[in-house]
Amino acid sequence: MLKLSPGKLWGMRRLADANGRWKMIAIDQRTPLMGPVAQKRGVKEAPFKDLSDIKISVIKHLSPYSSAMLLDPNYAYPYGVHELSPAKGLILAVEDHVTDENAGGRKSKLIPDWSVEKISKIGGDAVKLLIWYRPDAHHSVNEHQQRLVKQVGDECRKYDKVLLLELLVYPLASDEPGFLERSRSKLVQDSLRDFSSLEFGVDIYKLEPPAQINSVPDPHGPAAAAYQKSFDQLSQLTSKPWVLLSAAAGPTDFIHSLTYAYRANASGYLCGRAIWQAAFEKFPNFALLNEVLIQDSVKYVNQINELTDKLALPWIKHPVYGGDIFMPDADPMLTNSFSSFYVAK
Repeated sequence: MLKLSPGKLWGMRRLADANGRWKMIAIDQRTPLMGPVAQKRGVKEAPFKDLSDIKISVIKHLSPYSSAMLLDPNYAYPYGVHELSPAKGLILAVEDHVTDENAGGRKSKLIPDWSVEKISKIGGDAVKLLIWYRPDAHHSVNEHQQRLVKQVGDECRKYDKVLLLELLVYPLASDEPGFLERSRSKLVQDSLRDFSSLEFGVDIYKLEPPAQINSVPDPHGPAAAAYQKSFDQLSQLTSKPWVLLSAAAGPTDFIHSLTYAYRANASGYLCGRAIWQAAFEKFPNFALLNEVLIQDSVKYVNQINELTDKLALPWIKHPVYGGDIFMPDADPMLTNSFSSFYVAK
């Protein structure tokens, strides 16, 4: 049975509900908001206040129904964290929304002047790192991506913070039309395989559906068995608990994908746009945006939370942890402070 350090164990529990299921809402998005906001305002760059106000609204209206919120340090955290109850888990993104693109693939990088250390100092429970990844990209690109994950993983060990790794496949310039969607299952699974080693220090995997994202078959329909197979295969590759992301799918498609994920022992969701996209589309009418959040988005969150309660595997039940809350693996330097109650297992 794998043990967790005190900080990581506490962070994993802080992100979950009382029953160990993750119901996490993301509002760390930057690029998906910037373009539409700028377009609707008729300007070249999205106004800072618009972006922060959108994020404040999402945090205010949806965080009460979450177990944790994922924020970015640029727009969401500085202006919206006061809307987040201290009873909720706090995840901070560490990757920059700007990437380095070349013929060989896409390289992720970290937000300038931002770090795991700073996330720890402001009380974050977890660090989210998004890695764009294609197993068939140039080896120098993939080596860069793997080094970056190891770097952040080492820093999370140092500061005893949960590392939540998000893997996303993307199109290469050399792809033939339709190749990405035809090959999605293999690409998603092979990406996870490349990061399944414990050396990367990942605590939670945030994964995209390993099959079609749109027009997802009814989980109770005749096409369900074939679709389920790809999720089961993905789950077998996870060395740690995992959650599903929406990958910009619509609400119906996401809840269908979520059902398949839970049947494959996912422990919850970390989702953004499937929850609040309909409200965001009302921008710049903030009155209407807030109304849709309060009515439609809350209703949808309650729906996926009910599904999560019914089907998701509590994270502690993942085979790597043996099925029960355990005493933390205290560092030798901390042993004395734990001596009155710590029992090594």
